[in-house]
Amino acid sequence: MGTGTRVICFANNKGGSGKSTTCSNVGYALAQAGHRVLLIDGDMQMNLSLSLFDEDTVLGFAQGDKNLYEGIRRQDDLAEYIVHTPYEGLDLIPSSTLMSSIEYELFTKWQREYILKKGLKMTRESGEYDYILIDAPPTLGGWVMNILCASDEIIIPVEASPWGLFGLGNMFEFLDDVKEIAPDLKLGGIVITKVDTRKNYFRQTLDTLKELDDVKVFDTYIRVDSGIEWSQDNNAPVIAYKKGSRSAKEYMALAQEIDAAR
Repeated sequence: MGTGTRVICFANNKGGSGKSTTCSNVGYALAQAGHRVLLIDGDMQMNLSLSLFDEDTVLGFAQGDKNLYEGIRRQDDLAEYIVHTPYEGLDLIPSSTLMSSIEYELFTKWQREYILKKGLKMTRESGEYDYILIDAPPTLGGWVMNILCASDEIIIPVEASPWGLFGLGNMFEFLDDVKEIAPDLKLGGIVITKVDTRKNYFRQTLDTLKELDDVKVFDTYIRVDSGIEWSQDNNAPVIAYKKGSRSAKEYMALAQEIDAAR
């Protein structure tokens, strides 16, 4: 078992890959396993925040001072922006709709690639959390570069659909660029999401990914499950909402797989 805080971001420049759902459920599963987990919502769509709090609460965070955008804008120590979720061992730095202008905010700042990393320094060094999990927006730019520079590793959720692999080449090229300024960043692996085992896409996706050199594909994959949508409607991780569901079991297995790689 490694010690210290492990920072993992969930990123894919293609939308709809299940990033926020994966981030939220892996975080919840790790907290259930006794780890202390901080989730960071880096996306203006605020889906990660909405998977833990109701809409009114999330809008309250977004319109107030307790959100990531304010912390980045002020270049503050981000420990000030942490809120406790209703779940034990699971905290969150919420997002804001203003994240849409984060690129502009970063553009004018000194050493702009490292602002998130600096903001998390105290929290990371305090050892208060075993895991910090960051949900990145589906873009490739200065903000996602910030997220990657602040992370030890990246996990890429990929949707098992005809379009699921579209743009993955761009993602890998972007990672190569980031590694020039963050050489220690590791690709933790690819997790296949939204799987319908009756369709050929899953096999095709899996076969294509297995052909990639030096890219780990997690053994656990996440199947299409209406329980995920129900849990989203109820602002809860699927494991908390419907523990016996198939996707809950899959996310718990994925969290164990990630944890075992410590």
